[in-house]
Amino acid sequence: MYKIRGLNHGGIMVNYECNAACRHCLYACSPDRLGGYMTTETATEICQLLQQGNCRSVHIGGGEPFLDFDALMEVLQITKTFNIKVDYVETNAFWAKDSAMAKNYLKALKTVNVDTICISLDPFHAEYIPFSLPLRLAEICKQNNFGYFLWQERFLQSLARVAPTKAHDRKSLEETISPDYIRNTAKRYGLSMGGRAINIEEEYEKPQPIDNLIQNQSTCRHLISSDHFHVDLFCNFVPPGCTGMAIPFAEIINGVEEGKYPAYEALMTGGIEKLLTFAKNQGFTPKNEYTSKCDLCFRTREWLSKNANCPELTTEHYEASLTYYN
Repeated sequence: MYKIRGLNHGGIMVNYECNAACRHCLYACSPDRLGGYMTTETATEICQLLQQGNCRSVHIGGGEPFLDFDALMEVLQITKTFNIKVDYVETNAFWAKDSAMAKNYLKALKTVNVDTICISLDPFHAEYIPFSLPLRLAEICKQNNFGYFLWQERFLQSLARVAPTKAHDRKSLEETISPDYIRNTAKRYGLSMGGRAINIEEEYEKPQPIDNLIQNQSTCRHLISSDHFHVDLFCNFVPPGCTGMAIPFAEIINGVEEGKYPAYEALMTGGIEKLLTFAKNQGFTPKNEYTSKCDLCFRTREWLSKNANCPELTTEHYEASLTYYN
């Protein structure tokens, strides 16, 4: 039986829907992702499990949490009730177009013990959100004594070359920032190459023979890591850096039955080599080369999600990861 041992910091993902579909999104969020917003019942269950695991601090993310502000406030009221500290709420700042509304939102957030927001700012978000909006929201926060940080402020210099009041497509950003802005942005971020970011790696990195990728591979113990884990709106545990796998959070806290989640268990006990062996036994035929072990793992899990009985693998995630990248 596998279980997480003591929770550190985690994130509560209130939705997968987003008004953007950023090419680096680990969770493959987009306007097309369905499922709605986290219910109060699910938020309550998550908070109970967080307490059981001795986790007292989370951040709130998505998707885009501010797509439904009333629902966001309901979730935050529950975290307040359970005395779980919310370190920050993530946003792409699309709602800063209306300064009066933004000011009212910040005032409301303070009533549920939220005093900081994380504002996304980078060339990938600038493909969907005019970068003037994150800066405007930062200014509104300053004016209203509300905490914020820009994620990541280091990209301000690059974005200063483009028009701030509109979104920009790939061609425009290649002309104004750099022909290599996608690769450069990914490197400066230090991205985990999962979710939609797998496309970045497959476009820019040189493939390697599969034998080079599976030799000397250790087990993937981070699958039960207590550091920067996420719990989504369906009360599923999403391992840090390894999206596309989802196990009921209650089972992660109380213990995962051996044999129930074969892909997850293969990675847990034998790493990518054991996962590949399992997939081959199910009929999977791998290519000769992949760009990295993460690419090999992603593509193996993608196949398993559609062709094998692996309830922990979410087919929608893999399909969403491979769209919107152009």
